Amino acid sequence: MAGLIKREDIDEVRQRTDIKEVVDGYVTLKSAGLGSYKGLCPFHDERSPSFTVRPQVGRYHCFGCGEDGDVISFVQKLDHTSFHEAVEKLAARIGYELRYEDGGKGPSREEVGKRQRLLDAHKIADEFFRAQLLTAGATEGRKFLQQRGFDRAAADHFGVGYAPQGWDALLKHLRGRGFTDAELKLTGMFSEGNRGIYDRFRGRLIWPIRDIAGDTIGFGARKLYEDDQGPKYLNTPETALYKKSQVLYGIDLAKRNIAKDRQLVVVEGYTDVMACHLAGIPTAVATCGTAFAADHIKIARRLLSDDGSGGEVIFTFDGDAAGQKAALRAFEEDQRFVAQTYVAVEPTGADPCDLRQTRGDAAVRDLIASRRPLFEFAIRATLRKHNLDTVEGRVAALRESAPVVAQIRDAGLRPGYARELAGWLGMPIEDVTRAVTAAAKRGAPGAQGSAGPGSQAHVTQAPGPQGHGGQAHGSQASSAQAPGVPPGRNVPGVAALPPSGVLPSFHRPDPRDPVASMERQALEVALQEPAMLGGAAWGRFATARFATPAYQAIHDAIRATAPGFSGDAVQWVEAVRQEVPEPLQPLVSELAVVPLPAHTAEAVQKYCRDILARLFELQITRVKADKLGQLQRLDAAAHPEEFQQLNRELMMLEMERRSLRSDA
Repeated sequence: MAGLIKREDIDEVRQRTDIKEVVDGYVTLKSAGLGSYKGLCPFHDERSPSFTVRPQVGRYHCFGCGEDGDVISFVQKLDHTSFHEAVEKLAARIGYELRYEDGGKGPSREEVGKRQRLLDAHKIADEFFRAQLLTAGATEGRKFLQQRGFDRAAADHFGVGYAPQGWDALLKHLRGRGFTDAELKLTGMFSEGNRGIYDRFRGRLIWPIRDIAGDTIGFGARKLYEDDQGPKYLNTPETALYKKSQVLYGIDLAKRNIAKDRQLVVVEGYTDVMACHLAGIPTAVATCGTAFAADHIKIARRLLSDDGSGGEVIFTFDGDAAGQKAALRAFEEDQRFVAQTYVAVEPTGADPCDLRQTRGDAAVRDLIASRRPLFEFAIRATLRKHNLDTVEGRVAALRESAPVVAQIRDAGLRPGYARELAGWLGMPIEDVTRAVTAAAKRGAPGAQGSAGPGSQAHVTQAPGPQGHGGQAHGSQASSAQAPGVPPGRNVPGVAALPPSGVLPSFHRPDPRDPVASMERQALEVALQEPAMLGGAAWGRFATARFATPAYQAIHDAIRATAPGFSGDAVQWVEAVRQEVPEPLQPLVSELAVVPLPAHTAEAVQKYCRDILARLFELQITRVKADKLGQLQRLDAAAHPEEFQQLNRELMMLEMERRSLRSDA
C-alpha cells in the first residue's frame, strides 16, 4: 500500500506542472492580459467568463463563485479524486517519480509507463471504432442506433463506434501505430488462439467505457448479426485498467451534474444512459455487467459529497422478477449511504431507452420523478412473497418485513412506515410496532441509529493543498535570505496576529475605499511580482502599516514567509496562503491571480513600481502626520534639540516623498 507522499515531492509536482495546460483540458481559456487567462467557470453556470488562471503563480480563482486553488485542488475537484490520487496523476503526467514516507511506495516509473501505453492504445482504439461507424460496413450499427432514437450527434456525444467484421482490423491498426503484441495482450481488446492474437470485438456496436477522469479504459460491445455466436453484450475482461466492480458507464459525462444536482441515477444499460441524458436526466450512469456494489458506492459518495446534507440515489430496474431481485440487492447496500435511496420502476417494465422511443423524453423524466423510497419498495416486495389472506401468511410477512422497517435510518419516518405496514397487513399498529422494536433490538442494521452509513462506509477526507496532516509549507522555509531582510529580523511598526488559537474576524474590504484599494493593489504586486521587492523596496514594504485588517494580516504573512523565499512564484504564493488565517486563504488566491492592468513586461514593471511608490508615499504621509502631531505638542523653548530633530526628520521624509514621486 502506498504511503504518504513526501512533502517536497508534492511541492515539486505543483511547481513543475503548468496549470494552464491542465485547465485547458476542461475549460477554454483566452488571454486576459499579460500572464493571465480567462474562461467560463467549470464549478458554476455563468455566461460571462470570470474564471481566471495565472500560470506564473500556479493558481486559479473564480471571481463569480469564489472557487480557488492550485493545480492539485483543480484536478481533485474536477476529476473527483483524492489529494493522493491527484498528485500521482499529475506526477505521471510530467514523468516525475514520487517518493513516499514510512517505507511506502507508489507506482514505479516503469509501471507508470506501462499504464500510459495501455491508455494510449485504448485512446487510439476508441478513435478507430468511432471512425468505423461512418463506413459502409457499419450500416447495421447505424440502423440499430436510429431505431432506438439516437442520431449522429448522440453517437458522437457518447463516442459510439463500430468494430468491423473480420479478425484483425484493430490489430493491424494498433500494430501500425507501434504497439507490440505483448502490449496488446494486456489491453483486453484481443483474444488469443493457436495462431496468435486476434480482435475480441468483431461486427459489433462499440461503447467506450471511461473512468471518472475521462480516459478510455475498456469497451462494451453489442451484437448486431444473427450469425454472431457470442453473448448479446461483450465487455472488456478484467485488466490493469478495467475493473468492472469500480466502473460506472457515463460517469465522465455525468460527474459534474451529479455533484451539482446532488443526484445519481443508476440505470441498467448503455442505451439507457444515453436515453436519460438526452431526455434531460444528465446524472444517469450504469454498471458494466455487475451489480451496484461497495466500490461503486465509494465513487457515488465522493461525487455526492455524501455527508448527511442531502442528495439522492435513484435506481431504475425492470419490473420483472430479475429487476425486483436487483432492487433488493441494492437495498442491502442502502446503509452505506447517507443520501436518500429511491427506486423508479416503470409499471409496464419498459426501460428508459424503450420509454424514450415510444413515449418521448417527458416519459423518461416522469419515470425518475415517480421514484419511491427504496425501503418502501423492499417492504412491498417482501409482502408480495406471502399470502396475506391467511393469518399464517400475515404473521410470516410481519416477521420478514419488520426488520426492513427497523433499518430505516430516519427515526422520524419509522413510526409512519410502521403504521403503513400495519395497514398493508391489516394488523393492529401495536403488534407491528412491537415487531419493529424487537427487530431493532436484535441489531437490524441501521435500526435506532445503531449502525448508520458512517459505521460501514467511511469517506476519508483528503488533506488540503498543503499535503499530509495539514502541515503548512511555510513552516519549513529554507534559510535563504529574504530580499533586503536578514533571517529572523524583527521589523517594527507591524501589527502582530492574535495569540495562537484565536482567529480574528475579517470583513471583506470595501472596494470603494481608496486606501483599501491601494493596499490591495500593493499586495497584488507583492504576491505576483515578488522580485519587485528587492533591496530597499523590501525594507519599506516590510515596515508598512495597512489600515485594512484583512490586508494587514496578509502583509504579516508575507513578512513571515519572506525569509524562505526561493524565487519560485508558485511556492511563494502557496507559502503565503498557509501563513494567513484560513478565512483569508481564498483572498490570497484572488490577489495572486487578478490580472494586472498592463500588457507588456515593461508596462508590468512600471505599474508595479508606481503602485509600490504610492504605498510607500502613503506610509511617509502617515509618519509625517505623526511627527507633525509631536511637533505641535512639543514646547520648542523647553526642548530645542528634540524640536530641531523632528524638523530634520520631517524634511528628510518630504525629500523621500518627492524622490518617490519623481521616480514614479
